[in-house]
Amino acid sequence: MSYRVLDVSLANEGRRKIQWASSHMPVLQSLTRQYEKNKPLEGVRVAGCLHVTKETAVLVESLKALGAELSWCGCNPLSTQDDVASSLAEDDKVSIYASRGVSTQKYYEDIHSAMKIDPNITIDDGADLTLEMHKDFERFKTVFGGTEETTTGVVRLRSMERGGILKYPIIAVNDAETKHDFDNFYGTGQSALDGIIRATNILISGKNVVVSGYGHVGKGIARKASGLGANVTVTEVDPIAALKAKLDGFSVAKVSEVAPIGDLFITTTGCRDVIDYETILKLKNGALLANAGHFNVEIAVDALEKNAAAKNKINDHVYQYQLSNGKDVYLIAEGRLVNLAAAEGHPSEVMDMSFANQLLSVIRIAQSHSSLEPRVYEIEREQDMIIAEAKLHSMGVYIDQLTQEQQKYLKGFDQGT
Repeated sequence: MSYRVLDVSLANEGRRKIQWASSHMPVLQSLTRQYEKNKPLEGVRVAGCLHVTKETAVLVESLKALGAELSWCGCNPLSTQDDVASSLAEDDKVSIYASRGVSTQKYYEDIHSAMKIDPNITIDDGADLTLEMHKDFERFKTVFGGTEETTTGVVRLRSMERGGILKYPIIAVNDAETKHDFDNFYGTGQSALDGIIRATNILISGKNVVVSGYGHVGKGIARKASGLGANVTVTEVDPIAALKAKLDGFSVAKVSEVAPIGDLFITTTGCRDVIDYETILKLKNGALLANAGHFNVEIAVDALEKNAAAKNKINDHVYQYQLSNGKDVYLIAEGRLVNLAAAEGHPSEVMDMSFANQLLSVIRIAQSHSSLEPRVYEIEREQDMIIAEAKLHSMGVYIDQLTQEQQKYLKGFDQGT
């Protein structure tokens, strides 16, 4: 085993965090106990590229308990929790290559270190690992398939599929209902605002909050911000999404229209230059900028760095930029994922379902890869239902079941008025 972490002496602190997360992830724990005896991943080499958080550590331990041989790295330069990475290396003996605050070059070196395991299965968040595997694919002779955790990654992989360059099957974990309807909506809705509040300690109530994008993430953030008393405006390029935002009670406007009045801007689109430098120049004095999308391209950070008259550090997560027009703007978490860069990411309870989907998807690939083609697969509906029911039961909630007569009625067509 080899590894690269910041400081293995942090392992004890990381272990306490992992134990906390484990106790709040009952569905994943239940599935681990269910499959542990048969070891369905015995001898399977798995390379993972996920945010190295306490919740991810619970998934790693579950995969190991099912027999997998593991190699791991982070999927964002600012999202690794160093104490958790240390515990995975020291206590779980996992080959992990991750630390917080790495350069772009070191980030990709860590991915290539994780790839040295010659994986049978990849677990990805954002598709960077999958893309790097494809750049020198001839090296990897025994890849069964992979999974993808987030919207941005699924978009990239579907583009590869359409272009005919995807070399192995991918299960789109992000597209499971028990993932995006909960992780993206409730998880990001809460954790993005948590990151902003931790970084700034601003009062959300009364603020003009602008949310760019009204997908699952944008919806969750808009709802939470509104619940905290903010005046929320949504910006969109999709007329259907914009209409949903309007009928949900939010103001809808163009970015250029709302730029001079917004107090806090949060991007959630997965697209680049949502807030470009021209827009930044229109912002009111003191405006705050944050991003909840996977990559740090939604806010024009490079242009801001290049053109700002001065840059001052406020704290570890906030920088003040003095613009040429005399106004100041504040960038949170370098424009990277604010919920992970300035806070701890999603609550364990919601990651329980996301990582249950990951575990079952990895088992599916290990057992059925010979029948899978090199394309992007959806999560099977039955898996979604199993996870949702298990989550309800862990909360002490039980629901009605259809009778035989009701099932027959729903399947039939001959009973009318």
